[in-house]
Amino acid sequence: MLKLKRERMATTTTNANALLVAIILALLMCSPRCIYSAERRLLVNMTLIRNAPALGAFCLDGSLPAYHLHRGFGAGARNWLLQFEGGGWCNDIESCLERAKSRRGSTRYMTKWEVFSGILSNNASLNPDFYNWNRVKLRYCDGASFAGDAVFKNGTSLLYFRGQKIWEAIILDLLPKGLGQARKALLSGCSAGGLASFLHCNNFTKYLPSNASVKCLSDAGFFLDERDITSNHTMRYFIKDVVSLQGVEKNLDENCTASSLDFPELCFFPQYALKFITTPFFILNSAYDVYQFHHILVPSSADPHGHWNRCKLNPAACNPEQLNTLQEFRRDMIVAMGLFYKYSRRGGLFINSCFAHCQSESQDTWFSADSPRVHDKTIAEAVGDWYFSRRITKEIDCPYPCDTTCHNLIP
Repeated sequence: MLKLKRERMATTTTNANALLVAIILALLMCSPRCIYSAERRLLVNMTLIRNAPALGAFCLDGSLPAYHLHRGFGAGARNWLLQFEGGGWCNDIESCLERAKSRRGSTRYMTKWEVFSGILSNNASLNPDFYNWNRVKLRYCDGASFAGDAVFKNGTSLLYFRGQKIWEAIILDLLPKGLGQARKALLSGCSAGGLASFLHCNNFTKYLPSNASVKCLSDAGFFLDERDITSNHTMRYFIKDVVSLQGVEKNLDENCTASSLDFPELCFFPQYALKFITTPFFILNSAYDVYQFHHILVPSSADPHGHWNRCKLNPAACNPEQLNTLQEFRRDMIVAMGLFYKYSRRGGLFINSCFAHCQSESQDTWFSADSPRVHDKTIAEAVGDWYFSRRITKEIDCPYPCDTTCHNLIP
């Protein structure tokens, strides 16, 4: 009996030792990236803009706008990276009232601490070119990519469409904190925030010293003026309503609207606004952007019987006709960027073939051992090469399903 107990104890000890060795090996193979993300997640506190009311800057519900700032250090102490938060748009009173009761329209409902990862990370091994910059996340609480300027009130409801004022209030709050003496600056954003980068790029340059290196980056913000699968202009009509409701038109590029007098709202689309942007610009986008796939190409109104549902959830489940439609969408996106690709000497591109949406804020897609690559270059490397003029960066991936580095995690 005693011998049996000893054997069991020996077996238990052996198993425990084996488990410990397995954990150590897993951590070693995982690399410092995994250990860092598990133990030292960077959380940054919210800063409310107290003087925003004096500037007429309010979130949809009247709450104060906000941002998160993590200070730079060392050689990056006078460099600034501003990241517009994304989160769609609202195009009518009903949807905007609903938005005002959520984190998309009010800082009252937002998390007061934000995780900074990817392009916002302060770890040199995870974000080699921008880790020591001043990094700012601009919270999104209007509904028109920081571009509206109007107020709605009918006696019972009040909505502030003050995205443009929010943008101005944040910049004015940051200028005395060091932005006004910036040596290098990058204005970036994801999704609706990526669109905001297009809309505010030229304006951003005007706030900074004339000798500063100022550039802009859009991540998943190149929303196409594309017909859906039933040939309807679903997205164009949606954007027209956004622009009209929130008073956006007066804040669109004047040269663009002058050239599109019959349809000035088209200047909300990057493909029409891009040629009027004089500041160096980088476009990061998936050729099969998941948001555009689900809401522009195949909105629910165009597929009432759900024939595309399986394809939306998994590209491998798409039938040949659906795949052909997706390839046509990719071609249209590349054509829309054609002049920029060919003639922009200071512009950059990274168009991969992953079914993704926003790739700069996630560490997995920005810069890690298994990040998506085009011509063996990660997104972080491509953006860094472009910003610092190390080499020309205009990468366009081959069509799906050729890219084996994609994660294709469809939300």
